[in-house]
Amino acid sequence: MRAGRSREAAVDRLASESGPAVQVTGLAKSFGDVRALDGVAVTVERGEMFGFIGPDGAGKTTLFRILATLLLPDAGEAQVLGLDVVDDYRALRRLLGYMPGRFSLYPDLTVEENLSFFATVFGTTIAAQYELIRDIYVQLEPFRGRRAGALSGGMKQKLALCCALVHRPELLLLDEPTTGVDAVSRREFWDLLARLRAEGLTIVVSTPYMDEADRCDRVALVQQGRLLDVDRPAAIAAHHDRPLLAVRADDRYRLIGVLRAYEHAAAVYPFGEVLHYTDQRPEQDAARLAGDVAAYLREAGLGGVEVTPIRAGIEDRFMALMGGATGTAS
Repeated sequence: MRAGRSREAAVDRLASESGPAVQVTGLAKSFGDVRALDGVAVTVERGEMFGFIGPDGAGKTTLFRILATLLLPDAGEAQVLGLDVVDDYRALRRLLGYMPGRFSLYPDLTVEENLSFFATVFGTTIAAQYELIRDIYVQLEPFRGRRAGALSGGMKQKLALCCALVHRPELLLLDEPTTGVDAVSRREFWDLLARLRAEGLTIVVSTPYMDEADRCDRVALVQQGRLLDVDRPAAIAAHHDRPLLAVRADDRYRLIGVLRAYEHAAAVYPFGEVLHYTDQRPEQDAARLAGDVAAYLREAGLGGVEVTPIRAGIEDRFMALMGGATGTAS
């Protein structure tokens, strides 16, 4: 009993020390023949809003479950708040707030009952932590007697966030918290996270939405269990080192084929109402390239051609790292 208390005290002291909030080295996890994580290495600083950005199946949820001590890695190491996710899982769980991708609260309990239950599990009360969750809970209070399963998607996410925060964690893990909710609810949710981040809470979030990357201090682009790039969102976009053009024409379907057949094309993919075209010649002036591409398209018989040089975004960088969306090597 004494040894158990000594270890618990030791890990509590370790958790309170300075150092990264998350330190992952060589993390690997497989499910049968599927390699969910492949040598992931990343550091998240304390007080940071860090995002893992990637499509479904990229390995984000597997990583978050390991960080939340719910899944054992096959190889590598992961420390969260200075504690090992395997050896110190009991102590670590008291310090984490975890919100899984799927709504996992009790649908037959009311809003207030769910929140009271999670507060009780961690030995606290809604009243004791009200100041921390107030900005979120005031939106839920009109529905506190409603069953959680009857809430809208946005309100379910806010309730789940409240339950993850009610014990005042040192680190918040949010796995795709805005998936499946409307645009207004997504914006409100990120505004809430920004206020929590401003108060010093470390937040690690995953999302398939590239446009949410700019809400983070730093992001990691994830695909097939590997980290493709890690940096500030603006810096990742700046890593795109080839000229980028926005291209449109009257016949969009034919435009894709003709543009991908261009001898200098590195990547061509739809982006909203236009196509994003990346050229293989990084040394060429973008404005001159725009003229060359426009002339090529008009010679191919396309009408309504417009070609404009643009600044790359984080999605363009992701597509470049993936080899683009053409049959042409980048």
